[in-house]
Amino acid sequence: MKKLMLAAAMVCSFSTLANTEIETASEPMVMAPLALEPIKESFAKLGVTVKSVESSPVAGLKTVLTDKGVLYASPDGKYLMQGNLIDLESRINVTDQALSGVRKEGVAQYQDSMIVYKAENEKHQITVFTDITCGYCRKLHRELEDYLSAGITVKYLAYPRGGLRGSGYEDLMNVWCAKDAAQALTDAKAGQKVAKVENCSAPVAEHYQLGQSFGLSGTPAIILEDGTLIPGYQPADSLAKMLEDKGNKS
Repeated sequence: MKKLMLAAAMVCSFSTLANTEIETASEPMVMAPLALEPIKESFAKLGVTVKSVESSPVAGLKTVLTDKGVLYASPDGKYLMQGNLIDLESRINVTDQALSGVRKEGVAQYQDSMIVYKAENEKHQITVFTDITCGYCRKLHRELEDYLSAGITVKYLAYPRGGLRGSGYEDLMNVWCAKDAAQALTDAKAGQKVAKVENCSAPVAEHYQLGQSFGLSGTPAIILEDGTLIPGYQPADSLAKMLEDKGNKS
């Protein structure tokens, strides 16, 4: 718990749910009208797409999977709760647990559009939502060799903290479109000017929307192989130990 609290401080923040303008084209799952419609209609007024509505451990509260992550609502859609639901007995983050499977499946869909730095003696893989201007994103990348030496392959997805407009978004587009995207990302994170690529068509918007549906609160955001989210920078040795501990428990 303490490690996650520390990691949460090591992120570069971005716009909150209230002022996001991004919508996805995902179709909501077919549910019984009484279970879904009131909540769907209420959330739509906020610009939030409801994917599914499920039960929660709290009586009278529904778990709502959306394109902005996991939210909670009353069955009639009149009340919304945003935040983490913690089981105090088991110390399990119920909210994060609900998203683990979603993250694992989502990451698998974008394997072909990631910028990958592969460890020679690979033991684990991590997927990192990253931004060029984020200080802790740059720190993580400066220590890339430490991760690779620890057997951790690093795979990047783009997450422009300022949203899908402005120079941050354009720079990430050009990095992903570069002939050598891996070198372009390294150069950009070192502060070098990003070269413009004509007729660039990169899936940065899709990456961003995916991160939103994962409930990201900043960058870097590390997704482990089991779908666990680590919200922030982690040193290579600490991350390697975390991954080994998870492997021993599975």
